[in-house]
Amino acid sequence: MKTQPKAKKVNKNWLHDHISDPWVKLAQKEGYRARAAYKLKEIDEQFGLVRPGQVVVDLGCAPGAWSQYLRRRMAPEGAASGQLQGSIIGLDLLPMEPIEGVTFIQGDFRDEAVLAQLEAAAQGRAMDLVVSDMAPNLSGIASADAARVAHLIELAVDFAQQHLKADGALVVKLFHGSGYDALVQLFRDTFHVVKVHKPKASRDRSAETFLVGLRLKRPA
Repeated sequence: MKTQPKAKKVNKNWLHDHISDPWVKLAQKEGYRARAAYKLKEIDEQFGLVRPGQVVVDLGCAPGAWSQYLRRRMAPEGAASGQLQGSIIGLDLLPMEPIEGVTFIQGDFRDEAVLAQLEAAAQGRAMDLVVSDMAPNLSGIASADAARVAHLIELAVDFAQQHLKADGALVVKLFHGSGYDALVQLFRDTFHVVKVHKPKASRDRSAETFLVGLRLKRPA
């Protein structure tokens, strides 16, 4: 008797869950590129982060669902095109299909040339909000994956310290597991207010959650 390889079973289960997922269906109906838009939507509604007129940076923006949500929030009557009040700058190592009103920069924000592009796009203004849905390619080796996740969050925190307004906010994705407590502490050392939130659009079995940091602590 032949048995299906485990990888194929996992892929088939994921595909079934994906197709039947109500958030996927809603994203398709409302024109979002991914269900992740509803994670940011819930976080925004919970903490009141996004307002017209802001300068917002979306780190790890591809395929663009978070930038789409930001664009609608910062437009009159939530329009997906037309007038935009504020600036949205998306960065990613991967390419992204254009979104009207969103300035996309492909590259690594640690590179001086990429950082110069970002600062030019911001026209010298400090950021009101930095959001990061960045996640590394996971190897399945827990210690190595935890280190990669921690590194991305540390980079996002460092970026925020350099570019956020004093009353700005940072949102990052992280995962429960090794290093989780240390990353929460990093946020507490960096921000006056720290919130942990798991949106309803995050799958129940997923270890992902989101950290929200409000109002930067400045060095003495």
